[in-house]
Amino acid sequence: MPEPAMTQSVAPAAAGHNAERNAGIPLDLALVNAVQVNRSASDRRAATLPGRRAVKGDAQSAWLVKAVTCIDLTTLNGDDTEGRVRRLCAKARQPIRHDLLEALGLGERRITTGAVCVYHRFVEAAVDALKGTGIPVAAVSTGFPAGLVPHEVKLSEIEASVRDGAQEIDIVITREHVLTGNWQALYDEMRDFRAACGEAHVKAILATGDLKTLRNVARASLVCMMAGADFIKTSTGKEGVNATLPVTLTMVRAIRQYQAMTGAKVGYKPAGGISKAKDVLTYFALMKEELGRDWLEPDLFRIGASSLLADIERQLEHRVTGAYSALNRHPIG
Repeated sequence: MPEPAMTQSVAPAAAGHNAERNAGIPLDLALVNAVQVNRSASDRRAATLPGRRAVKGDAQSAWLVKAVTCIDLTTLNGDDTEGRVRRLCAKARQPIRHDLLEALGLGERRITTGAVCVYHRFVEAAVDALKGTGIPVAAVSTGFPAGLVPHEVKLSEIEASVRDGAQEIDIVITREHVLTGNWQALYDEMRDFRAACGEAHVKAILATGDLKTLRNVARASLVCMMAGADFIKTSTGKEGVNATLPVTLTMVRAIRQYQAMTGAKVGYKPAGGISKAKDVLTYFALMKEELGRDWLEPDLFRIGASSLLADIERQLEHRVTGAYSALNRHPIG
């Protein structure tokens, strides 16, 4: 994994919206049904990553700052309020304390999170709070998290979020289509979602913890990309099992296969359960080794998280001061 100097810029001009969009291709059922995944080999490959790809010192701090620019800072709770969402947006605008940035030699850099992710109810407030920053608002949609509302309601929800200013839509697929192998239905559903999003980028949440097998994960990934998903995403964060390294390996290899077929670059977003800074470094290493340097930027890599940012800030403070502070010194919003 490359080691960026602390003096390099780590924030793109418009996070997530610089890559060419994925137009999709016709569904190729023969290709989808031919996909197989070796579970034991995937587990072995994933298990080697944390020990083999460690970075320390200034390089580690640089990568943690880079990780902040890839975070979709998220609040998806039943007790969300407009006030909480606005505080979250303030944190997205200034995710790392200025004194820490100064000490790291980044005081003049503009560091923001990749996006803010909220329910449709709060899209308008988030757009207002982020006005002029270039930080996109992502809205979860299509009956999140279960995705079991009528199809017409799903499309209406997408369209409403786009009207309110959401630049990214995180949709949930119908898991039944995957579990029954109805790939045509999944493809048609995803095409409809893509069309309803218009100019907004669409992230397809597979809810991998519900899909039972890595083969299902790989096949669902390919179908969603064929249907035009700009990103594929692991989880809603509400399943029993969320982002894991074997699932990530399966999904990024599907992205690599799709790129080899079409030339299109599709983004990847692990979400749910990623709360430690050290875990982010492992994900970066996997993205670099499997997909290459382009997938180390928020255009093509996002992390769905809430508490992760506080741990990254704690690690950066440790680098500066030599001591760990309490988590409550680094609120997420």
